[in-house]
Amino acid sequence: MREALLLASEAARHGEVPVGAVVVRDGAIVGRGFNRPIGLVDATAHAEVQALRAAGSCLGNYRLPGCTLFVTLEPCAMCAGAIQHARVTRVVFGAHDPKTGACGSVIDLFAEARLNHHAQQIVGGMLAGESAALLSDFFAARRRAAPSDREETRRG
Repeated sequence: MREALLLASEAARHGEVPVGAVVVRDGAIVGRGFNRPIGLVDATAHAEVQALRAAGSCLGNYRLPGCTLFVTLEPCAMCAGAIQHARVTRVVFGAHDPKTGACGSVIDLFAEARLNHHAQQIVGGMLAGESAALLSDFFAARRRAAPSDREETRRG
């Protein structure tokens, strides 16, 4: 999770929402990712998806059984779906997301029996304080930095 936090900080340096993710198999990191939707102009470029893509490339297969995904923020529905399709065995996340979390905060897609693939274990709250602080600090700095930009966006 510490590596995922470093990646989240990297996202913030790029002006992206600070979320980082790593995929681990047999104790080794096989995929890394951080949020990049703005930089890549791609709504699907969440940290989890970036890490899953990197792990798939590393292992030569989009299916990732036996892997654990560590991510600093509770996955959204899109990412939960990708995680399920990749057949990730375990998901460990930091901060809960009361607005878009799909591991129990808003919805729990991993508990939905009608879906045919499920991670065997979901663990929330690992280094949650540090993960949440990165997000809070990022959004506080954004609010302080550009109040006039927000006005323009509302009028535009």
